[in-house]
Amino acid sequence: MSSDETPNVPSPRSSREAVREKAQQVHAKQSRARIMRRIIVGAVAVVAVGAIGTAVAMAVTSSVSEPTMSPSGMDSDGIAVNTAPSVGAEEVAETPAPEETASGATETPAPTPEPTASTAVVDVHIYVDYLSPGAGEFERANARQLAGWINEDAVTVTYHPVSMLTASSNGTKYSLRAAAAAACVSTYSPTQFYAFNHELLVDQPEVDTNGRSNVELADLAQAVGVDDPKVVRRCIEKEDFASWAKDATSRALEGPLVGSDDLVLTSAPMIVVNGEAYVGSLKDPAEFSQFVLTVASETDATQAPTPTPTTTETPAE
Repeated sequence: MSSDETPNVPSPRSSREAVREKAQQVHAKQSRARIMRRIIVGAVAVVAVGAIGTAVAMAVTSSVSEPTMSPSGMDSDGIAVNTAPSVGAEEVAETPAPEETASGATETPAPTPEPTASTAVVDVHIYVDYLSPGAGEFERANARQLAGWINEDAVTVTYHPVSMLTASSNGTKYSLRAAAAAACVSTYSPTQFYAFNHELLVDQPEVDTNGRSNVELADLAQAVGVDDPKVVRRCIEKEDFASWAKDATSRALEGPLVGSDDLVLTSAPMIVVNGEAYVGSLKDPAEFSQFVLTVASETDATQAPTPTPTTTETPAE
């Protein structure tokens, strides 16, 4: 290739000169700025002495008169869900189809117990950290049946956002910010809380990653259709309820949890049904349903009807 085709690349010498010239310009600008700062500092020194006392007094008064912002509509730091949209649950096992036996009779598999509407409503409290993989697993597995129970008035479900994994997001405090964002949605657009909560749990960032920014959390809230997106966005981006989220987590860690005598928050998620902690599989909706049925039966044995399984018998041919 001839020398005429060589790209017009600046020589190292000219590059160094350009950098040096730029550095000189920056230095001259900074020198002028320092001179101006000295003049300004000298001019305001007398005023500053008098202003310091006033500023300190105002700061003290402000810190005393402005309490920590708390979300509205909360019950023991929880958000009760009265209606739930029909959300999908990828990991919910479908009821298998009846199988034909060797004799030609059709067998119907044992159904999963499901709570039915009654005067004895089952009380379910779910403590969720939006960075906890287990919280996501439980939501994906049980969202469908929880939504059904809520809409049938068979259970009351209350979500408690907590921030136990605040230190597991590269310093961004994602757990704390996500819990505060959930409180913003609950306060200013309560009907969209369930959808926002569901999206946070089924589409989680991984532990030890930055997680969503406040802008992305606000975008998600707007995507689920919050009533007043500007107000919700401002609340989320300013982290209005971050202090509340931190305090609510501390209260849950100290206990007792709602409806119990001595339970304290030990992990997230933590599911408490009529005051009893669920310790079964987070991925098995049938096991959780059985637990709810058992606890309800024990609690209401001498009271109103409890959730009962529904069976279907197919006569043999």
